[in-house]
Amino acid sequence: MHSNPGHPGPHQVPYGQVAPPPGGPAAPYPRRPAVARRRGGRLTAVLTGVAVLLVLGVVGVLSGGGDGIAADRSASAGAAAGESRPSGGANPRTPGIGDVVRDGRFAFKVTKVRKGLSRVGEGLAASTAQGQYVLVHVTVKNIGDEAQVFHGSSQKLIDAKGRRFDADSGTAAVSLKDSNAFLTTINPGNSVKGILLFDVPKDAVLTAIELHDSPFSGGVTVALR
Repeated sequence: MHSNPGHPGPHQVPYGQVAPPPGGPAAPYPRRPAVARRRGGRLTAVLTGVAVLLVLGVVGVLSGGGDGIAADRSASAGAAAGESRPSGGANPRTPGIGDVVRDGRFAFKVTKVRKGLSRVGEGLAASTAQGQYVLVHVTVKNIGDEAQVFHGSSQKLIDAKGRRFDADSGTAAVSLKDSNAFLTTINPGNSVKGILLFDVPKDAVLTAIELHDSPFSGGVTVALR
C-alpha cells in the first residue's frame, strides 16, 4: 500500500500543529504566531499615533516660527527705512528754560539767563566778577504742605567740562534787586521770583543748572542750551 503524501498517517501530526497529550483533544492552530500578530498590530497602532503627533507638532512649530520670522522681517524693514520706535531704555528729554521741574517741596522754572557781566550792584554794594557773572532768573514755588527755606547757595551751575560752580551768596547776590535767593522762607502754595548769581570763568561754556530744595536733596537738572 502506498502512502498518500497529501494526507498524514494515523500517527503523524500535520505541519504546524502540536501533538496532543495522550488521551486529550488535538491542539488548535499554534497560538504563538497569533500572539505575535496581536502584538504587532498594537505596536503598529502606537507607532502610527506617535507619527501623527510628531507631524502635528512640526506643523505647529512651523506655523509659530513663520509668525516670528515675519515679525523679525517687518522690524528689520522698519529699521532699514529709518522708522523710529520707542525704547524702554531711552532717556527722556532734559528739561530746559521755561519748563517746570520739581525737587522735594519746590517746583522750579528757569525763565532767563544773562551771561558775561563784569559788575553787578550799585555804589558801595557793587561787586566785580573774578571771571564773569551769570544771572539765572528762576521762579520757585512751594508745592509741599510745610514752609521751606530756599537756599540760593545750594544751586549748582555746570559747564561743558563737567565743572560745578556754587552760587554766590555774599554781598553781590544780596545787592541784586528782587533776587529773593538767599535764605528765603516760602510757605506752602506760595512762590517767589529769584535771581541766582554765579561767578564763572570767561571761557566757560554753560550747559545746565542743578536745582535743589535743600542742601541735602538729590536735585533736578535743567539744560541751559
